Amino acid sequence: MKYSDGFRDPAAAAYLTRRLQAAAARMSRPMHLMEVCGTHTMAIARSGLRQLMPPSIELLSGPGCPVCVTPAGYLNAALALARQGFIIATFGDMVLVPAASGSLEAVRAAGAAVEVCYSPENALHLARAHPDRQVVFLAVGFETTIAPIITTILSARQNGIENYSLLCAFKRIPPALSALVADPEVSIDAFICPPHVSAIIGSQAFQPFVADGLPCVVAGFEPLDILYAVTTLAELLQAGRSELINQYERVVRPGGNKRALALFERLLTPVDAEWRGLGAIPDSGYGLARDAARYDAGERFGLTVGPGLDRPACRCGDVLKGKLRPDRCPLFGHACTPIDPAGPCMVSSEGTCSAYFKYVQ
Repeated sequence: MKYSDGFRDPAAAAYLTRRLQAAAARMSRPMHLMEVCGTHTMAIARSGLRQLMPPSIELLSGPGCPVCVTPAGYLNAALALARQGFIIATFGDMVLVPAASGSLEAVRAAGAAVEVCYSPENALHLARAHPDRQVVFLAVGFETTIAPIITTILSARQNGIENYSLLCAFKRIPPALSALVADPEVSIDAFICPPHVSAIIGSQAFQPFVADGLPCVVAGFEPLDILYAVTTLAELLQAGRSELINQYERVVRPGGNKRALALFERLLTPVDAEWRGLGAIPDSGYGLARDAARYDAGERFGLTVGPGLDRPACRCGDVLKGKLRPDRCPLFGHACTPIDPAGPCMVSSEGTCSAYFKYVQ
């Protein structure tokens, strides 16, 4: 039997669905469960799990796409560098993200040097290959991708590479969830916690939410992983219990990845950060610590990164907060498509609008 067969077993799915329906039938009010991870959002849409939900269970998609939550002002700063002749290295999703001042795809078509990287190490290779040019890597990501990105600083230092820097837009998930919970316009009863982020920061990072009465389950990406998590949360909510359950023990440990966290401690410092849709959240980002500050493109080139302006009528910010389903946005499906997106939620491979366009509509 293949490894994945056990996570797609129809009998197990039917059993979990019966448990879910039984718990939902005993609920006195609707419950809102937020899946935080963008990969969860894609998996839920692709496998049709939303269609299995009883009427009293609603799945909300949260701010789990790092490209999506990066504000337009950051993209404006990257565009300014590209137009000034810098080599911009980036993961692929950022290239198509639109802003009021354009997109990286547009400036690349006009002759700017915008290079897509499949690993942060590719950006270092660019710096080695072009010692007469400044190479700026667009360091966008949650705790999952932060560690491999900042290791490039150590490599650059070790190899004497001075024409390399990071334009940081690192984001920390727990402070963003705290901001969502405190928002009176958002109703959240429980979290399906992000597994990749949890593998770095540890499942215990979500204990404060449980203490405040919001059950949390760390779940994997297979359809039965997610269905099991939803069923568990429904049963906890129906019973009036708030617990933290790690159902992804094959990957996630309570204390997380000690080596990655030690690297964070060495090279990073918590900073206030701007999130698309959520605004400025205290200590919700990471900047480079003093020991690594010379690799900070913002400091090095005097950049100011503000919120910026989004495309008119784009409701991506509300989608990221779980306030709006993508198909209820007036632009969805006609003025905003993957070919001609109005916002990053339709661009990214982890974007909620992209997931709905591909699998739900």
